[in-house]
Amino acid sequence: MASSLTCAGVVWALLSFLCAATSCIGFFMPYWLLGSQMGKPVSFGTFRRCSYPVRDEARGGTVMLEQCGRYASFQGIPSLEWRICTVVTGTGCGLLLLVALTAIMGCCVTDLISRTIGRVAGGIQFVGGLLIGSGCALYPLGWDSEEIRQTCGNSSDQFDLGSCEIGWAYYCTAAGAVVAMLLCTWMACFAGKKQKHYPY
Repeated sequence: MASSLTCAGVVWALLSFLCAATSCIGFFMPYWLLGSQMGKPVSFGTFRRCSYPVRDEARGGTVMLEQCGRYASFQGIPSLEWRICTVVTGTGCGLLLLVALTAIMGCCVTDLISRTIGRVAGGIQFVGGLLIGSGCALYPLGWDSEEIRQTCGNSSDQFDLGSCEIGWAYYCTAAGAVVAMLLCTWMACFAGKKQKHYPY
């Protein structure tokens, strides 16, 4: 099977796939912010949450339901900043995944990725990484919502975690974006083979 990628292009394709997978997994997992509420561990993502309080009709009180799930609606996400973060980060992850899958196909298909297309793909990766980075930067602006204060304490505010801590999924998402922006964008410039010019 012929490839349209150079040796650097094959490394770029594999690295692009790893970056996209890392960012997408981190984005989907609800472990961006870790804390506790009513003695139970609680974690938040941009659009998902683990452990939440529910009304116990039998006992007439509130208990913590220890399971993960999405918010019931887009408007149910605790803050406007997290809603924007969800859209921006999701779009960035989609772009990284699109380029990564195209690059992987370039390993198997002849004349799919030329030098020019490789450079365009690198530009798309840069934009995707920038969007994810913007989402990661927006995320702390939502730490002042009531739902976060219930978990992290009343001292939590924008860019102030209170008693909570940043989780592994946040770092995972950001790391994938940084590597995509810096390394993958640069390697994409050398990914495609020069097109052959045929005399007619």
